[in-house]
Amino acid sequence: MFEAAALALPQIFSPPYRRVLAKVLALTLVLLALVWYGLDHLIVGYIAVPWPWVATVLSVLTGIGLFVGMAFLVAPVSSLVAGFFLDELAERAERESDPKGPPGIALPAGQSIWLASKFALVSLVVNLCALLLLLVPGVNVIAFFVANSYLAGREYFELAALRYHPLEEVRALRSRHAVYLFICGFPIAMFLAVPIVNLLTPLFGTAYMVRVHKRLMRSYEIKP
Repeated sequence: MFEAAALALPQIFSPPYRRVLAKVLALTLVLLALVWYGLDHLIVGYIAVPWPWVATVLSVLTGIGLFVGMAFLVAPVSSLVAGFFLDELAERAERESDPKGPPGIALPAGQSIWLASKFALVSLVVNLCALLLLLVPGVNVIAFFVANSYLAGREYFELAALRYHPLEEVRALRSRHAVYLFICGFPIAMFLAVPIVNLLTPLFGTAYMVRVHKRLMRSYEIKP
């Protein structure tokens, strides 16, 4: 697990990946900006006070609250972005991690985005629940890492494995190795916890979980 993470990390800054990096960053930032704009206008729209200075204070507090909340929204946004660039990222990771192995088969664009959208929705709900625990010391941190370790391990494994196996087989593999994949999701959760760096989660998560999938297949002598 740690070796796969150590190999995946420098790959996201390699020349082949840098060509995708700009697109991933641009789409992630655009989606986060749209979320910020929508929430800001929604919240401020309900603020109606007769004193301008109170409105200003509430507006500033809203901005601070949204800034904190964005930390919990990066995970679902990253999940969605991964669906747009999965095959391009996975193909490069497969070529580097196992150049002699058979290449995966690209998922239909609609299926890839649909799966990523479902994961993003679940991730949004779970991270909003974690956000509600923000004022509970210790519990919020544990909730964030546990939730995102599970979700990231599940999503990125499925997206990587679906290039080699049908959906029913992928889900059977995921169920059989649920604990292992939960632990494998921890490095991605750690990545998500680092501000600014977490914008690159789709690149790291894909490069990392492609390697986890390959190693799991070799370990159990399951040929893709």
